[in-house]
Amino acid sequence: MGTQEDERPKGTAQESATDRLRLVMGKARLARVQAARVMVVGLGGVGSNCAEALARGGVGSLVLVDRDVVAPSNINRQAVAYQSTVGQAKTEVMARIVADINPTCEVTTLRAFLSKESLVPALSTLPCPDYVVDAIDTISQKLILARWCQDEGLPLVSSMGGANKLDPTRLRFSDIGCTTNDPLARIMRKECRRRGIRHLEVLWSDERPQEPEGKAVALGEGGFVREGASILGTMSYLSPIMGQMIAGRVISELAGLSWGRQV
Repeated sequence: MGTQEDERPKGTAQESATDRLRLVMGKARLARVQAARVMVVGLGGVGSNCAEALARGGVGSLVLVDRDVVAPSNINRQAVAYQSTVGQAKTEVMARIVADINPTCEVTTLRAFLSKESLVPALSTLPCPDYVVDAIDTISQKLILARWCQDEGLPLVSSMGGANKLDPTRLRFSDIGCTTNDPLARIMRKECRRRGIRHLEVLWSDERPQEPEGKAVALGEGGFVREGASILGTMSYLSPIMGQMIAGRVISELAGLSWGRQV
């Protein structure tokens, strides 16, 4: 009679966390991803889920930037947010999650508020990334980050507004100039032209935002923005889907396997 250990599926002990990735990408493309470094700026609903997916996707090095600690209101959508992590720095929680998923991933963290004046100097001191993810929600900082990436020749994908929206099938990637019905993207379009930002790839939704209950300030075209403390509504699934989509975009580009074309 075999022991319980003997009855386990053959080969389980030899399995690797990257086996299923290798089947899709192949060894050479997976090696490109494992050799790459991605910077994720902002570890909220989009950024934390993006960082988790990047770690699961085999990315070899991550630079994680955020200033905040986990709050109870984050639990509905953020990969770092649990009852047990409330009050902890998001960078520290995310680093632990990445280490548990992919122990070989090299993680650099920066917990700091990046003002308009300090953003470029602070990011310039960090390890140089092969790709940058903008998952912050402050327009001035998003624009400075976009200009910095353009000046440094760094590929960037930027998350637009997902708050007060419901339908993930309306999400898409495009240049900022092709966006509609997104209050955040509308301001970004205008400012990109004014600041000489020639191209900005964004993930955005053409769904008109829902009007949240409670006090809000209108921003035209049915959009709503913060008034004091955040009053933006968020569904549990939309920000994580956005983060996963951005991670997919980055991984496919790093591997040389973009959606719709093969390199």
